[in-house]
Amino acid sequence: MTTTLTPLTHRATFAIGDEQTARRVSDRLTESLDEGEAAVAAFEGTTGHWAIAVHFADAPDQDAIRSLVALAAGEEAAHAVQFDTVEAKDWVKATLDALVPVHAGRFVVHGQHDRAKVAANRLGIEIEAALAFGTGHHGTTRGCLLLLGEVLKTYQPRRVLDLGTGTGVLAIAAARALHGKVLASDIDALSVKVAADNARQNGVGPLVEVAWGNGFSALLLRQRRPFDLILANILANPLRQMATPMSRHLAGGARVILSGLLSAQAPSVIAAYRARGLILERQIRIEGWSSLLLHKAR
Repeated sequence: MTTTLTPLTHRATFAIGDEQTARRVSDRLTESLDEGEAAVAAFEGTTGHWAIAVHFADAPDQDAIRSLVALAAGEEAAHAVQFDTVEAKDWVKATLDALVPVHAGRFVVHGQHDRAKVAANRLGIEIEAALAFGTGHHGTTRGCLLLLGEVLKTYQPRRVLDLGTGTGVLAIAAARALHGKVLASDIDALSVKVAADNARQNGVGPLVEVAWGNGFSALLLRQRRPFDLILANILANPLRQMATPMSRHLAGGARVILSGLLSAQAPSVIAAYRARGLILERQIRIEGWSSLLLHKAR
């Protein structure tokens, strides 16, 4: 691997309370800063908060950056922005070293640099760190993959939906395991493009159809229902709000895999779905996050 030593860079960092605000701030900064002037990244922490980091080649106008953050997330977030400098480092090597393959039952999520490490009896899913949300290096994604592998041992769904697909990792996993078609959707246009690109990269481009849509309001989802399996790795509040439309889009006996919720939030999500006729089969806890497997009564 060629060493890529970057020069000293300038950085702005701050925390945001939720994914929607993190997306809004990231979009505002990306749109407002000249191409090549800065790199914007958002990362989810185990506490449910999101961290924003902006790297600059040259020292930024701190007041201007705070103003952009204030427009997207308010004055409190703007005041929380901290500025510092980052020493020269081979960031490409450091990032690749950190993104080790993620093993989840029969599935292995990996980057291109680890392609050769995937055993022949495992289903490799190649996902590079990108602007879309979800590289597989998170307890919620691993929990979903573990539950998916468990479900497919005894259940063969014909109509599968990955709701809020992000990078498309769950849709790709389902398509590869089932050798069948999967519908994926996301409210973020960038995620739609990235997920489709990743599906092609993993050899399931013809099987994974990715569409833009806001939850179950998308026309395509109504046309394709009822689904036999829905995967939704989102957040606790949207999952609770989607309980009724989720139930309406499911066939009798269908399975649902939900994640993106802290373990403390799981009981309220389980209760919301139980009230709509969905029964909890299994709950997996990883790194403070919970993933749920439920089924709809016939």
